[in-house]
Amino acid sequence: MAAAKNYMQSDVKVLLVDDNPMILSMLNDALSPLAKVTTAADGADALLKAVDEVPDLLVSDYRMPGMDGRQLIEKLRGRKKTAGISVILLATKSDISEKLAVQDHVADDFVEKPFFLREATQRIKRVIDKIALEKISSSSSSDGIVRGSLAQMNVIDLVQSLEMGRKSCLLTLTKDGEKCEMYFMDGQVPHAAYGSLTGDAAVFKVLQWTGGNFQINFEAKTKQQSTTLNTQGLLMEGLRLLDESRRDSGSEGPSEEEEDVLLDS
Repeated sequence: MAAAKNYMQSDVKVLLVDDNPMILSMLNDALSPLAKVTTAADGADALLKAVDEVPDLLVSDYRMPGMDGRQLIEKLRGRKKTAGISVILLATKSDISEKLAVQDHVADDFVEKPFFLREATQRIKRVIDKIALEKISSSSSSDGIVRGSLAQMNVIDLVQSLEMGRKSCLLTLTKDGEKCEMYFMDGQVPHAAYGSLTGDAAVFKVLQWTGGNFQINFEAKTKQQSTTLNTQGLLMEGLRLLDESRRDSGSEGPSEEEEDVLLDS
């Protein structure tokens, strides 16, 4: 799914590791607008950099000369300071199914090689957004409500992060005197309200916002059911309608900033 552009770089720290200079450079260019990226050309260099400045997310190739991705993860997980780092491994389908997926907690997610740059970037971005939301949540006010600006995270990224984290909460969005309330239960949206609109239509309407503020109340619940689609369905249909609206008005949609290049080891 295409994410909304015009995002601001988050304060999530990503350590990107690959022994292939071209892949390292292209992924660095693609991820740098999203997070604070540090690169390493091999496992040993990555280990030193991770110990010196602990990243929030490690994105590493699996097959590397010397210390491979799995050995790097084992060394990081064996240190108290770096044990909690989130991990995405870049690996072939056979390596994932035969060597990696069978091991508990070896990685939080995998990107299967060969991969298209745009698709890999979006997959990694989902994890970056989830970490960014957790960082915002950890600095919540004394009343337990998380407050922030949609300049920090746009509506689509917020919704995807709450879905990915399987959160139950009330997401309230405000802009220029308007308000939308979206209830989540285990990452799904059972009910949403925006003025006289409820359900799917309320979600579609608010996805068009490019500014405003948000707050998240993890204590709020609802018994109402007004939506007909799951969270991914709501986002996909909402983005389709948004693109349709842009075409009808004669304006171009956001241009892709990265080439859709197929990358392999």
